[in-house]
Amino acid sequence: MPDAKPLADPVDRARSLSTGAAPQGGFGALVPELYVTELDASLRFWCDLLGFAIAYDRPAARFAFLARGAAQIMLCQRNGSWDTAALEYPFGRGMNLQTMIEPLDPVLAALKAAGWPLFEAPSEAWYRVGDAEHGQRECLVQDPDGYLVRLAEDLGIRVPAKG
Repeated sequence: MPDAKPLADPVDRARSLSTGAAPQGGFGALVPELYVTELDASLRFWCDLLGFAIAYDRPAARFAFLARGAAQIMLCQRNGSWDTAALEYPFGRGMNLQTMIEPLDPVLAALKAAGWPLFEAPSEAWYRVGDAEHGQRECLVQDPDGYLVRLAEDLGIRVPAKG
């Protein structure tokens, strides 16, 4: 069944009835809000496959605030109010949203069981940060609207190889 159309008035959307509560540990200093085509499809991806949970939502506004550990993201079904240009699939071109997933294997298993394709297979990556290298096992996947999500598992810190 397709999602219901969100409330049109911005004040009505912001003040519509809500369930849940503020995320445990408070709000992050930067929390992306993704405009999505169908909120229910996006919730199935973010919650059922990636393991996020709804901290709070405003169903009539077709809005949900999700959290997984310290990671936070907001999803809002498109309503036209903040469109700055035509929005075409894949959404979010030019960025990826990295989220630390500990452990990564159960999420990879959920994606595989759902038949959800990976954009890039898991690999080990080491990034130079000052005098050290920070490692992560990472892969890339696209959500239902094409937003590129980098799922990463911490591998620790090492001294850079000489050379």
